Amino acid sequence: MFWDSSALVPLLIAESRSLDLTALLESDGEPTIWWASPVECVSALYRRHREDPLPSSRLSDALARLGILTSDLDTVAAADRVRDRAGRLLANHPLRAADSLQLAAGLIWCEDQPEGETFVCLDDRLREAARREGFTLAPD
Repeated sequence: MFWDSSALVPLLIAESRSLDLTALLESDGEPTIWWASPVECVSALYRRHREDPLPSSRLSDALARLGILTSDLDTVAAADRVRDRAGRLLANHPLRAADSLQLAAGLIWCEDQPEGETFVCLDDRLREAARREGFTLAPD
């Protein structure tokens, strides 16, 4: 399965989808992420901390979990073909730049054969673009 950063954050800090996503990750034999996903997760954690301050220990624990989690995941590297594919996706989908890079990395991961492959994401706009590209979406 290819994991968007929006689906990784609930693995780091408790929220309503955390249990479902943890079970999904445990069932995934080869979870894969985009090279920049850890940075997006750090951004999300600090944004949440600024908006509704977390105890420092919870933030530190979440950041530590991120390091452990991402060290065990396969990663699609930053490459010209990801950047080029992301640019083409922007012509077809109303995505933000970072989301187009996520989807492009997912497509590179599956060698542009998304049928039967799963894209794990919580962002509605990115989910719709991934569905239109042919991915199966998780969670349901």
